[in-house]
Amino acid sequence: MSGFELNKILGAVLGTLLFTLSLNIVAGGLFAPHTPEKPGYEIAVEEAPSAGAAQAAIPPAEPIDVRLAKADLKKGEAAAKKCVACHTFEKGGPNKVGPNLYGVVEGPRAHAQGFSYSGAMKDAGGKWDYESLDKFLTNPRETIKGTSMAFVGIKRPDERADVIAFLNSLADSPKPLPKQ
Repeated sequence: MSGFELNKILGAVLGTLLFTLSLNIVAGGLFAPHTPEKPGYEIAVEEAPSAGAAQAAIPPAEPIDVRLAKADLKKGEAAAKKCVACHTFEKGGPNKVGPNLYGVVEGPRAHAQGFSYSGAMKDAGGKWDYESLDKFLTNPRETIKGTSMAFVGIKRPDERADVIAFLNSLADSPKPLPKQ
């Protein structure tokens, strides 16, 4: 091979490398990533207030009887839609992840036949009166420790009263709600 042929091959290799380097520089300028001032993602989390501040921020709820006297069945039915993922409401309806809730108000705990309740729910005993339903719907896992109900609860007292009034209406003979 002559020196002239070797120069052509080395020139082609050098030209290709130069072209690739130029292309990389141009592409880097066009598609440069934006580097944030602080690396990472910002996750917006509300800071929990101290125990004293939490007590001052949330006014005490009215008694359940007072809230039930003002309860709205339509609002309760709408609010209970979040329960449909795990529960059914119709008479004789099937159990899902959670038991059927027809006739639950003033009924015994662990009332649904054929549903596999957690040991904690079976051991809780008693019946679902207005006060116990209100407390349970506020925070199920705190009220009956060991329950398998994964629902976080309904924090707004008026919404809980609406849901309880709706659940009360799901019975052959609904219990009378308190009057104002």
